[in-house]
Amino acid sequence: MIKVLFICHGSICRSPMAKYTMIDLLEKAGRSAEFMVESAATSREELGNPVYPPARAKLKEHGILCDGYAARQMTKEDYVDYDYIVGMDQENRYYMDRLWDNDPEGKVHLLMDFTDRPGEVSDPWYTRDFEATWIDVEEGCRGLLAFIDAH
Repeated sequence: MIKVLFICHGSICRSPMAKYTMIDLLEKAGRSAEFMVESAATSREELGNPVYPPARAKLKEHGILCDGYAARQMTKEDYVDYDYIVGMDQENRYYMDRLWDNDPEGKVHLLMDFTDRPGEVSDPWYTRDFEATWIDVEEGCRGLLAFIDAH
């Protein structure tokens, strides 16, 4: 089983959007049983909270549900437990590298690195542009899946 963990600051917008988008892509491809996909936060600010309502609404626009979600913080053990650990921006990467000793096994990536336009996933917490975030997340998840399949 391939295990993927998406990471963002609070784990209520971008990383759960990525989690549920990836799960949707896998379900549509008939590959759900091959993967475990989760989401976690670098901070403790939103622990236990559900997906932020505008992010939930954006997912629902695309037929994706995220019921029962509760944000959790990333842990040292996650590095052992997951094959791909995918952050949304450079700040996430900074905290991921600190927790996991600069990624000795090469598991840590940024989601947009799996696209033709590397960089950061648009942060809707500040921009309120959930459509831009959706575009980044969907493209990044498709690229990540293609990368996994090629390796």
